[in-house]
Amino acid sequence: MMSLFRILKNIAHINERGTQLLSINKRNLSYIYPHNARKDYPLADNKLRTKAALKAASIPVPATFVVYSYFYQLQKLANDLASHHEFVIKPARGRAGGGIVVITGREGDDWLGINDKRYSLDDLKHHITEIIFGIYSFDMKDQAIIEERIIQHDDINALSPYGLADVRLILYRHEAVMAMARLPTLASGGRANIHQGAVGVGIDLATGMTTHALHSDQPVSRHPDTGSPLIDKQIPFWPQIMASGIAAARTMPLKYIGADIAITAGGPLIIELNVRPGLTIQSANDNSLLDRLESIDRAV
Repeated sequence: MMSLFRILKNIAHINERGTQLLSINKRNLSYIYPHNARKDYPLADNKLRTKAALKAASIPVPATFVVYSYFYQLQKLANDLASHHEFVIKPARGRAGGGIVVITGREGDDWLGINDKRYSLDDLKHHITEIIFGIYSFDMKDQAIIEERIIQHDDINALSPYGLADVRLILYRHEAVMAMARLPTLASGGRANIHQGAVGVGIDLATGMTTHALHSDQPVSRHPDTGSPLIDKQIPFWPQIMASGIAAARTMPLKYIGADIAITAGGPLIIELNVRPGLTIQSANDNSLLDRLESIDRAV
């Protein structure tokens, strides 16, 4: 039988340090709904609209090669891809990494994906057709984006050799609240999604040093696949990452968002913004969002 303490812990959302965590209901009712107007959601939910807003503000984002909105446009796919041997295919309104295909090179008539998966031209057409049909956006229509493949910073690649890692930054009223690195694993299939098996690594906002890590809901100190240490690591370009995330937030009328930021040898790139960022970041940091959010409110 579950102990009284565990029952109370589940109800109150208390972490191991005894701190009350921000719950989904509290996040929605106190932060997302009052501060994010529904009409503004597409600015973050649609990657094309996000990119346009960020580019207009001179905030670096991955380069877009081509966009497919209609099935007939796929007649030009072979010509469109002729000069691109590395690229990423993603839905404009996809969620949780769904529908993303990373192409790492070309061999003969085929393209190569991560884990040596091969794609024919017909395979790519079929996948883009599914994106346009809305398979990955839970809708009847979407757009497929072909964009540059991001090559991550060597220091990040050492931490995350099985896919593109990112920094998830939570921002409220245009202030940074909490950050974590999301490191893909073999189990996550190269995706930086915690619920699909990626590692969440808490980051100290002031220094950019990693402080705590979580994998499969359990604290860890090393990457589950490589054994590489995860704690007390310096995230490169940390001041630029913070500045980029805050600048991105200021381009939006949305006041509670998550910014996902990749780190290249040349600096950070905003991958996307999220109007409903998850709460696992609290466990990755072994800390609560609630105290920090309330502190910002008190200062207003």
